[in-house]
Amino acid sequence: MSEKILMIDDEEDFLSVMSERMEARNMVVTTASSPLEGLEKAAAGSFDVVILDLMMPGMDGIQALRILKEKNPDLEVILLTGHATIKQGIEAMKLGALDLLEKPADLNELTEKIHAAQAKKMVIAEKKNEERIKKILMEKGW
Repeated sequence: MSEKILMIDDEEDFLSVMSERMEARNMVVTTASSPLEGLEKAAAGSFDVVILDLMMPGMDGIQALRILKEKNPDLEVILLTGHATIKQGIEAMKLGALDLLEKPADLNELTEKIHAAQAKKMVIAEKKNEERIKKILMEKGW
């Protein structure tokens, strides 16, 4: 099964190159060149992982991460940055980011993180389905 990725970054050349390289690895990639556009696409679609730039004009990655997690706590988010601080990394992890990677991102490492995010999402979905089934069985008295 192909991973569905949403990449949010204000550097359009970076988005273009990375999405091409990820699509060559059989991933389905949707891009957004601003945090607001990314938030709209995240709300409208279903993604295995969001790859989010930390430093963008208008709204930074931490603010966007906070909004993404408020709307969908199970969404996996990987932050990318060319200039992260330890404080930002700690804050991102506290908010629920899966990881924080430095640009230029090593595609093999990023791919591993994406696979891990998809696996984690599948486990969470399976647990939720089991809970729903148990609830139905309890309500029906079977």
